[in-house]
Amino acid sequence: MIYDFHTHSSLSDGDLSPLELIHRAVKNGYRAIAITDHLAIGQLERFIPEITKDCMLAEKYWDIAAIPGVELTHLPVSAISDVAKQAREMGARLVIVHGETIIEPVEQGTNAAAVQSPYVDILAHPGLITVEECTLAKRNGVFIEISARKGHSLANGHIAKIARATGARLLLDSDAHHPGDLLSVNLAIAILRGSGLSGSDIEEAFQSNPATLLAKLNR
Repeated sequence: MIYDFHTHSSLSDGDLSPLELIHRAVKNGYRAIAITDHLAIGQLERFIPEITKDCMLAEKYWDIAAIPGVELTHLPVSAISDVAKQAREMGARLVIVHGETIIEPVEQGTNAAAVQSPYVDILAHPGLITVEECTLAKRNGVFIEISARKGHSLANGHIAKIARATGARLLLDSDAHHPGDLLSVNLAIAILRGSGLSGSDIEEAFQSNPATLLAKLNR
């Protein structure tokens, strides 16, 4: 089964509407997909209800868990937890924070703020994450992302190494913006192997940890 908790629709910078993105995921054999468009405080009230309606419609007719979420992107560090809380209150079932990827000028301290917030589920593409940050992620139940996206994936090996050393829980996400970005089983396993994982570590990142997150979300 394929689980993917980080995707983007045409509500932000993706190619497809939320409903078409979900349908494409169904055709790819997905068990679950989260629609997590780039939003900040000004867009939450507008877009979360739209995404929620499409997710509800998809779940009514298709065999998939469709989760309305948000990726909080390039926020001031001190605002991250407060905005994550507001996103929850406005109906986001899943909150991702856009981490300190090595290919963008994300504000230093974003990773630490995300893994300490009780309202954040996933820290996406965290770049050169530290032992301290991964330790906090484990303690606070925040999942750490292995990314399938070009550029963000350059730090996957480092992320996997630090997460394994600290016991932080890893997930693989597509960060899909285009139809061709969606995962297949073979691609997912290849990316996880390429990050330095093997055996039970791949099973955890690809199946066990996603199932744990779904259970946390009551899905």
